[in-house]
Amino acid sequence: MKKLILFSLLFFSFTTFSQVKFDQALAERMLALPLKCVHQEYPNKLGQVLNTDEDLKTPSVLHPAFYGCFDWHSSVHGHWLMVKLLKQFPNCKQKDSVLIALSESLTKENILQEIAFFKTVNNSSFERMYGWTWILKLQLELDTWENPISKTFAENLRPLSDYLCERYIIFLPKLIYPIRSGEHTNTAFGLCFALDYARHAKKDSLELLIVKRSKELFLNDKNAVLSYEPSGYDFLSPTFEEIDLMRRVLPKTEFEKWLKGFLPEIFKKSFKLEPGKVGDRTDGKLVHLDGLNFSRSWCLSQLAKSNPKLKHLQKIADEHLSFSINNIVDGDYMGEHWLASFATEALLNQ
Repeated sequence: MKKLILFSLLFFSFTTFSQVKFDQALAERMLALPLKCVHQEYPNKLGQVLNTDEDLKTPSVLHPAFYGCFDWHSSVHGHWLMVKLLKQFPNCKQKDSVLIALSESLTKENILQEIAFFKTVNNSSFERMYGWTWILKLQLELDTWENPISKTFAENLRPLSDYLCERYIIFLPKLIYPIRSGEHTNTAFGLCFALDYARHAKKDSLELLIVKRSKELFLNDKNAVLSYEPSGYDFLSPTFEEIDLMRRVLPKTEFEKWLKGFLPEIFKKSFKLEPGKVGDRTDGKLVHLDGLNFSRSWCLSQLAKSNPKLKHLQKIADEHLSFSINNIVDGDYMGEHWLASFATEALLNQ
């Protein structure tokens, strides 16, 4: 209870996002969350396909690198969060704890076991593409971290990143229709960070394929119906994730033309968008709406920066982030195990 009260007091003063200063003190509060659960094995949602009795193993045996934080993908972006915050604020008081945690997770042997799991019968589509795209985002952060130990982490992780890049290349030509869910399977989100990584790593074949398939799946979309969002379990906006992808894919002038056809009302300075409201933060699905607010925020912030005609969207981005920022630490594991990653991405894009 004392811990909950302390965290609540730390966040209570941030009444609006515009008042939040993303400094080392805030980073240290964020870091407390992945450090709390990165190697917490239970509760755990595995999501695997069982082929025989032999597949019934503990999370840490099946996924020795990414078994904490309730599920595999949350563990992955929890590792990304630790890397990102330590890169941004290298003198954080948890520096040693973060490096120890990363050293325990990102070993060569652990990553090879993660690959071995993907190669088991009926598990090749495990975490497609949500977990895949976070692996590539983690790889990008490790590759660009100017810290001697990061080179070891990066090289240990690379076989898994390379393997998942191959899985993208195999899967994407088969996807005839985009998946427009506001949850993990959202196609646009699954391609955004993957495209960033492909460009960073100069994986030309993957980049060209993502650009090609993005255009084939989304270029002809018009008149998005934003009033139907959000659905009750959304942590991603189908509309804004698609926009965020096409912003990456299309040249600036082509993107503006496409956006005017896809969501014309966004160019009006009177444009409004209400944040998602959470009915119960102890419910692992309902708490998704806090994540929706953070993901919308980073999409809107990037739009506001991309075009002076869209500058008014920054206010809406701020409103979404401020609406949920105080709820990152609410004492319930259903939100604590993942929300700080989404909040940090929004903060970094403000």
